[in-house]
Order: sequence, then C-alpha cells, then structure tokens
Amino acid sequence: MNNQPKQKQVGVLIVDDHPHGREGMRDILAGDSSFRIAGEAASGEEAIAKASDLRPDLVLMDIRMPGMGGLEATYRLKLLLPSAKIVMVTVSDDITHLFEAIKRGAQGYLLKNVSPSSWLSYLRSVAMDEAPLSKELAFRMLREFAARAETGNGADRNKPVPGTGAGLSSAVFANQLTAREKEVLEQVSTGASNREIASKLCLSEHTVKNHLKHILQKLHLDNRVQLARYAMENGLQSKE
Repeated sequence: MNNQPKQKQVGVLIVDDHPHGREGMRDILAGDSSFRIAGEAASGEEAIAKASDLRPDLVLMDIRMPGMGGLEATYRLKLLLPSAKIVMVTVSDDITHLFEAIKRGAQGYLLKNVSPSSWLSYLRSVAMDEAPLSKELAFRMLREFAARAETGNGADRNKPVPGTGAGLSSAVFANQLTAREKEVLEQVSTGASNREIASKLCLSEHTVKNHLKHILQKLHLDNRVQLARYAMENGLQSKE
C-alpha cells in the first residue's frame, strides 16, 4: 500500500487572445497530471479579473494581445499575486521583450514552436523553483547589460515591481550575503543548474537549494532569473 502523500497539482491560468493558442497550451498540459487548468483568459484585462478569484500557482501569459498586453498584465498580476509564477509565451525570443518581462516579475519564457516535452520539463522546473536561466539567455543578458553600461542607459525607466529587487545596491548585496552565497549567485548568473552549481562548488544539491532560498529571502527576490539580473546589474556575475 502506498502511503506517500499525493502531490498537490499546479493550478494554471492560460492567457492568450487566440482560441487555438489556448487550445494548444491545454493539450500540452494534459500530458502531465501534475498540472490542472484553473482557468483561461483571452486578454490581459480578463486575466487580472480571473486571477483574483482563481489564485493560480502558474500563469502562461501570451506576450502580444490587443488591449492590455502580456507585459502590463504581468506587472499587475505580480502586484495582485506576488507568489504566482508567470511564464511568458511568445513566438519570438526578442531580448528587449525578455528584459521587460523579467523587470515586471516574469519567471521565464517559452517559445511557442518548441516541443511539448520541452514545455512540460521547463514548467515542472518552474513549479519547483528549479528552472535555471538558459546559458544562451544568460550570455545575451550579460551582453545587453554591458552595452547599456557603455551607452549610459543601464537604469530602468519603468517602475519596478515590488519584490523583484530592482533598485537594490551592491552595498546591500555585500552586507547581506555570505561568501558562499556570493559564489552560488555568481554561478546562477551563468545559467548553471542546481546540479552544475553543486558539482562546481563541491556541494550537495540540497545545500545549493538552501543557499538559493536564503539568497532570495535576503535580496527580496522571487526567482533565479531575477537573481541573474541582479548579479549582472551590479557587476557580480561569474568572471569565468
């Protein structure tokens, strides 16, 4: 007899103005019993209205929609439900859109043309707070921050979302984190997974998870994408 407690399903709110887009996401999620469809919305406005009642764990947010787009809806949703994880769904990996999504509180992004198995693997990692920043995106973010620094456009002009760590200074970083936590954060900025960080620093994965939990708490951040952004903005990324 199996006495193990049943794992809680992840409630998902699907947001896309195209019916076929919502249907496609429904079909993908149907392939994994750990997800349940909490609801659907065809616009940013509808997503905000439904989220307050549905209180989803995860939101799949189309980035381009008439009226209130996905970026503005993400900002407002994070104000309403700070604990909700938001993944942007897009046909393009335009770095400008990705920067904006991260600034407004998004956890990550998925391209509409990737395989369903890749979607499910990534979303499971997001749900468990283990989704690493891809190495390609980490490199592109680093390159973008370097370009902004050279042109003097590094400061964000948009109001940051509470809880995303925007505006924290490197002085706060230095005062709050231990030497080991700094090492873990440097590795996060490269897109390294928990397993890779553990191997690099000769730690167990469990210890890495604990360090990440403490770092997030100290810097008042929600996820490792925001950690990577914080490290890059303050020149604290790995030099390797």
